Amino acid sequence: MSKTLVKLTFIALCLTLFNCKNDSATFDDYKYANPGDILICDNLDTKLYVEALLSFENDIASVYGKEQKNLQFAHFFYFSEALANKADYETFVSPHTMKVFEALKKDKNLWNEDNSINYHAEIFTCILNNISVDGLQTTFNALVSTNSMKPELFGEPLKNHIKDAHRDRYMAMYVALDLFYAKLFDVDPTKITERTESNNINEELENNLNAVK
Repeated sequence: MSKTLVKLTFIALCLTLFNCKNDSATFDDYKYANPGDILICDNLDTKLYVEALLSFENDIASVYGKEQKNLQFAHFFYFSEALANKADYETFVSPHTMKVFEALKKDKNLWNEDNSINYHAEIFTCILNNISVDGLQTTFNALVSTNSMKPELFGEPLKNHIKDAHRDRYMAMYVALDLFYAKLFDVDPTKITERTESNNINEELENNLNAVK
């Protein structure tokens, strides 16, 4: 009886480990080569997160980055539009990004049951431990500890530094997760198609881009 119980326990453990392994290995459509150690997080596999970051940046650079696809401009203007809930995701999100998003959705540690971001996830610990701006970690932790964390609130101190997101990979990763991928739950994947260079942007955004030429 005891041997049978041990065998059943062993089988259950193996199945659990197998399923966990499969969950982390379900995505294999990596499009972007990992140029060095973009995100270094202790005891956390960041390969999918890096893919998510680079796919996000490619999408916003194509629309918000002016003709040169300037990543600094892209981060600045996308951040402003995202905070104001003005970003029209169906016009610029790529099919590859939606594939990455589907893989991220399987990361049980990243989301709460209502599909909101879990700010206690390990990736956020890594982000806050490595972000270059002093004081942001304290602000973030204070908001989380009081259940007050919202992108709009954290965005206030962050907006003064967003111009550096193209260099600070951890800052960019925060933006990608909380201000981009978290928004894609409301996007109809059937409306996402490959973009062409002739895709238009809205007039207000075009005026903003022209203002910094």
